[in-house]
Amino acid sequence: MGTFKAIVLGAVLATAMSAALPSAAQTVGYNVRTGDVWVDSRLGEINDYGRRYRDPFIGEMTGYYGAPRSLVVELLDQRRWAPADVYYACALARAVGVPCLEVVREYDRNPGQGWGAVAKRYGIKPGSQAFHALKQGAAGTYGRWGYPVRVDQNVRVDWSQHGPGKSKAPPAAGKKPDRSGPDAGQGADKGKDKGKGQGNPGNKQGRDK
Repeated sequence: MGTFKAIVLGAVLATAMSAALPSAAQTVGYNVRTGDVWVDSRLGEINDYGRRYRDPFIGEMTGYYGAPRSLVVELLDQRRWAPADVYYACALARAVGVPCLEVVREYDRNPGQGWGAVAKRYGIKPGSQAFHALKQGAAGTYGRWGYPVRVDQNVRVDWSQHGPGKSKAPPAAGKKPDRSGPDAGQGADKGKDKGKGQGNPGNKQGRDK
């Protein structure tokens, strides 16, 4: 009889815990569709970065985007937000000049409406000044993470290959290699000297000064 009571009690507790879980640890489904392909691609990569490199991700959210560390940790750990959702909330906040917590609370008022509705309420839409600021912020984040990109650049970043302590980004497409090293212009100088005599050693020393 005692065993039967224990089984029943365990089943009741399990049911109660499963019913309480959604409210205690809300998971924001990562399905952001901003209407801009470039931003959507970056959000997918940022989500991957945040899952792989927790500390640098949190550092970016607190350092550049000004979110309290306690808020970022709560969203990631207690509420089980995807890193991209945490980033998007704080990026929206910075683009319109409000605290990240305010955007989080705005989302919480109508969580079923998704981020698109939140952005719209703040006046952020593709082509707007605030949306461009959001894109510039993403480009800056990539630069601080060691992989500079340009806004609207057609690029795919695999953070498993280019994360902290790994290989750096290749030169941006169309960018000329740096020729400012110590050998720069050496060929031109040699060309200038062709056909000339040795001349007066004193004059030669003067040109080299």
